Amino acid sequence: MPAEARAATVIGGGLAGALLAILLARRGWAVEVYEQRPDPRVHGYAGGRSINLALAERGLHALRLAGADAAVLKQAVMMRGRFVHPLHGTPGLQRYGRDDTEVIWSINRGELNIALLDLAESHGARLHFGHALERVDFEARIAHFRTGSGSQARPFHALLGADGAGSTLRAEMARVQPLGEHTDWLDHGYKELEIPPAADGGFRIEPHALHIWPRGQYMCIALPNDERTFTVTLFLPHAGPWPSFASVPDGAAAEALFAAQFPDALPLIPRLRADYDAHPVGRLGTLTLERWHLDGRAVLLGDAAHAMVPFHGQGMNCAFEDCVALAAHMHAAAGDCAAAFAAFEAERKPNAAAIQQMALENYIEMRDRVDDADYLLQRQLELALQKRHPGRFAPHYAMVSFMRIPYAQALARSELQRGLLQQATRGIATLAEVDWAWLDAQIAARLPPLTEAEVRG
Repeated sequence: MPAEARAATVIGGGLAGALLAILLARRGWAVEVYEQRPDPRVHGYAGGRSINLALAERGLHALRLAGADAAVLKQAVMMRGRFVHPLHGTPGLQRYGRDDTEVIWSINRGELNIALLDLAESHGARLHFGHALERVDFEARIAHFRTGSGSQARPFHALLGADGAGSTLRAEMARVQPLGEHTDWLDHGYKELEIPPAADGGFRIEPHALHIWPRGQYMCIALPNDERTFTVTLFLPHAGPWPSFASVPDGAAAEALFAAQFPDALPLIPRLRADYDAHPVGRLGTLTLERWHLDGRAVLLGDAAHAMVPFHGQGMNCAFEDCVALAAHMHAAAGDCAAAFAAFEAERKPNAAAIQQMALENYIEMRDRVDDADYLLQRQLELALQKRHPGRFAPHYAMVSFMRIPYAQALARSELQRGLLQQATRGIATLAEVDWAWLDAQIAARLPPLTEAEVRG
């Protein structure tokens, strides 16, 4: 294979770009990474939205392949489940899985990015910071970057676009061939706040959980950090009657909202007024494309190809799966990037669409259902069926977060299982009232056993 056929130019040095650089460099590719921001290892991390990241099995698998899992987990905080804070009633933990082998991890975006950049560089990837992509001449295969000292032109063999939801590479590709781009903006946004450490330096609330204050049409969540802080995210409608960001315009109004709707959280956030006034309202949307690649010259992955809302905690995990798949296809195609990019898109596009749908559905579950009696009963039944039919019935959350079954298959099985759970619990209050004979027969007839390949990828 000619040397130039094993050369890759990654646009974007964030999480996906850095991981992809590692995976390719470890396989002998010559990798150049161009990132518009300054080097976070020198200037500090200056990312975009800073919602904490939930690292699950899909992402961990990718980090294992990159040799980065041990370093990353040292900075992570284990989350056993959702700690639900109802407005009326007793707060409590709802486990994600059966025990501590089925957990997710809260990780700081900046710390993770720095760890991956260090590893990419150690494997020979060349990192170029302060290089913002301006335009691409695809015919001549020249990429033009804006730097502090002016514009620079760099030749490329193949461009790999990991430059996020606002991807410049995507816009340049669309100038050559329409990509069928569409964004559905959510009518809700978010603001970030912070719970500082306690006076003794420890956590102020249970650290090993994702805290949720569900309130129907809106909610508040808090994820732990290894600095013993919590990143708090308030989700509200952009407009409409109280509470919305339009009707809660400043810190004083936000304090009144918390006093009324999140009273146990209010004393935990001493800088609520100041942070609310200082932080902008973030936007949330779902990006879809009909095409992810431009023959063998360019391909998009991660948020640049399929940005999603953050409510299933799978945006990073999905992007990391993209990196693994793209690196594998590029290696298998022996330098035929057109074939590799087409195979990558065919594999990942339906799975991206599936997790985008599940992320939207999970927002409704988190803000409106986690403290409902019917939801709690169905969750109990899910866990009972997992024990009763191991290898055949896997709870929805387990398929998404603890397995590597393709998202599209997880969605299809989840929809079928949801229907069975709803039918089996209709009109009853306890598991003792379940018609087990009917339910067992339905599961045997309609849910084929999960293969090892489906579970482990």
